[in-house]
Amino acid sequence: MKSTLLTLLLLASPLALAQQPAPARQDPAALRQVVEQYLKAQTAGLAGKVTVSVGKVDQRMSLAACPAPEAFQQPGARAWGKTTVGVRCASPAPWTVYIQAQVSVVGDYVAAAVPLAPGKEIDRSQLAIVKGDIAALPNGVVTDMEQAVGRTSTMSVQSGAPLRLDMLKSKPVVQQGQLVKVVSQGKGFSVSAEAKAIGTAADGQVVQARTPSGAVISGLARAGGQIEVAF
Repeated sequence: MKSTLLTLLLLASPLALAQQPAPARQDPAALRQVVEQYLKAQTAGLAGKVTVSVGKVDQRMSLAACPAPEAFQQPGARAWGKTTVGVRCASPAPWTVYIQAQVSVVGDYVAAAVPLAPGKEIDRSQLAIVKGDIAALPNGVVTDMEQAVGRTSTMSVQSGAPLRLDMLKSKPVVQQGQLVKVVSQGKGFSVSAEAKAIGTAADGQVVQARTPSGAVISGLARAGGQIEVAF
């Protein structure tokens, strides 16, 4: 009798194990959705129409189901253009996967309408507004003509090439050796004096000047050959 009961138990054990439900696995489609939502949130403030295309998840991966997968990127990574987003799970089983994506941002940017020479002041007639994928262009592309008008290029720019902020230089309002007016204003007082600029600066940049007594002061360069000093 005992032998028969033991045999029945041994035969039933594999059947019971086979009937146990398999551990829940993570849905790859859900991971792609997490990445898409993350990238849309990161690019929400960009000017232009944003389109997100998330790459496929390797179907050979078998990840434990995660109740709260979290998307992230490495420090300094761009959330547009061709990019990679990580998705990690803290519990019940920790894991991390990386998924590629392509983010395009179609909008207006500023390009040279004619060849631009370095050191020459740029006027509006030399610029054109072009529509394209800003995400495919270098960082710092100019998107507003006012960012370029009145400034000079630090390099030669071919016609049709996009302008970048790092290739533009503001026109100096204070030149080295120039006689300037040092102005300081406060509550109930206003003082001005003449001095000689030690450096060259654009509007809003810090510049130094030497007074007739030999004192060196620092302030913000302003249009009209003025230096604004705060006390």
